[in-house]
Amino acid sequence: MPAKGTDLLMPDKNFQMNIPTTQLKKRKVLLLFFISAFFLNCHSARRMGKSNSDTIGSWYRQEAWLDGLQLKPHESINQDEFYRQYQQNKTWWDEAFHFLKTHDLVKMSPGQYVIDSNNVIATISEVIPKDRAQVKWEAHRVFNDLQYIIQGKAIMGIAAVTSASAVVTTPYDPATDTENFSITGETYYDATPGTFFIFSPFEMHRPAFRAPGYDLIKKIVIKVRVPK
Repeated sequence: MPAKGTDLLMPDKNFQMNIPTTQLKKRKVLLLFFISAFFLNCHSARRMGKSNSDTIGSWYRQEAWLDGLQLKPHESINQDEFYRQYQQNKTWWDEAFHFLKTHDLVKMSPGQYVIDSNNVIATISEVIPKDRAQVKWEAHRVFNDLQYIIQGKAIMGIAAVTSASAVVTTPYDPATDTENFSITGETYYDATPGTFFIFSPFEMHRPAFRAPGYDLIKKIVIKVRVPK
């Protein structure tokens, strides 16, 4: 015989949970509402991402940002990052493109040209290009590199800093704004007069090494500060 009071804890075998039909319907409606809202939000996010991508692509292709500069941006340029930076501080990019547009680069002497102190700095050099094995992979954090071959031909290597095969060989040095890497699965492009490259902090590069048959090149590198 159970102890006094324990019968209050025993389940009633004849007990049934009766939920009114109207309440069940309300719960089903609410469930369907939350499911629909979830999928609608996902769809909207996808559409927004596509819309942003389309907006950036359209803006970039119109090339109004070149302001009449008769040079071609290379296909490897990170359009999303360039758009972000340009919208955040267009002045520095405008100054870089204006410099390219208003100077006869072929006739200019090698040296450093300060376009905007501490923000936009150009360096022109005439060099015997190094062989590929002698040129390290590098990336920068504070400045973008706009690189252009004025005369001759060179080869540019490009890879994502976030690549799974990227290995840091020399840690980042704030004094030089440089970090070195080794990597596999990289891509190489010919660099010739008429087309410029931009390497943002998201792209490591193996810059301007020797192309067969070209033992002297003239190039310009414009350092453009990355907006905070």
